[in-house]
Amino acid sequence: MRSKTLDFAALAVCLGLLFAPCTILVQAKSVAESAVVAPIALQDLPKEGQETYLLIRQGGPFRYEKDGVVFGNRERILPQAKRGFYREYTVKTPGEKSRGARRIVCGGEEPRVPKHCFYTQDHYTSFREIVNVP
Repeated sequence: MRSKTLDFAALAVCLGLLFAPCTILVQAKSVAESAVVAPIALQDLPKEGQETYLLIRQGGPFRYEKDGVVFGNRERILPQAKRGFYREYTVKTPGEKSRGARRIVCGGEEPRVPKHCFYTQDHYTSFREIVNVP
């Protein structure tokens, strides 16, 4: 005769297998929704972000070798576009010896005239669209 503990464990495993996909889908949706947050005005970016944005519009010169490289949007947080549409640029972080986590990612056919730019301060975990408010 099987024990009640064994029956309960089997039931718990079955319920876990049944409801786990639902939990994963809910979590995935909430992560994607939280990844694109409220827009940020250009003048509200950190000083270094404003400087980087101006350099993008001027076509450089950029401080870091990887500035201007294609951003693959592997996280699929930004609106989908063909490969090569997005490019990333470093926003200097004071006191940081490496490139740090702050970036501006711009998309468009012409790098100097982007259609959309996004700011991330947490290395692509979340983005804020940059809006140019006078």
